Amino acid sequence: MGDRRWGRQEPPRWGGDAGLSTIEVVILAPVMILFILVLVAFGQLVDGRGAVDSAARDAARAGSLQHGSHAAAMTAAQQAAAATLKGTCAGNVTVRDAGSDYRSGGLFTVEVSCRVRGLGILGLDIAKEITGRSSSPIDPYRRTG
Repeated sequence: MGDRRWGRQEPPRWGGDAGLSTIEVVILAPVMILFILVLVAFGQLVDGRGAVDSAARDAARAGSLQHGSHAAAMTAAQQAAAATLKGTCAGNVTVRDAGSDYRSGGLFTVEVSCRVRGLGILGLDIAKEITGRSSSPIDPYRRTG
């Protein structure tokens, strides 16, 4: 190692891989963080899909329980969908009639759609339009207007 006769030591010689772990961390850390953020973004898209399907179910049920006109049923459906999707959508919630047979014994069918901010967490302004559809039976023993 060193020259011991004179009390001096030679400076240590660096091996070929000294400091390599620091470089690996500097390069791999941002890649790993980006990978985790992409997983979170796709998780938000899956969560948004479940929320839109749930909102469609709630909207169809709320509309089928309304007594009176089809317009009153659509208003109740819109309110139910907006309440279910509060904080999930980037923008307005759209509820439209998807071929309802609004009469006693018929089906009240709605389609709910909204834009979910899946990749917004990455700073990308990419919102995905997600649509859900659901039907709910109307009580055959009640009158509808």
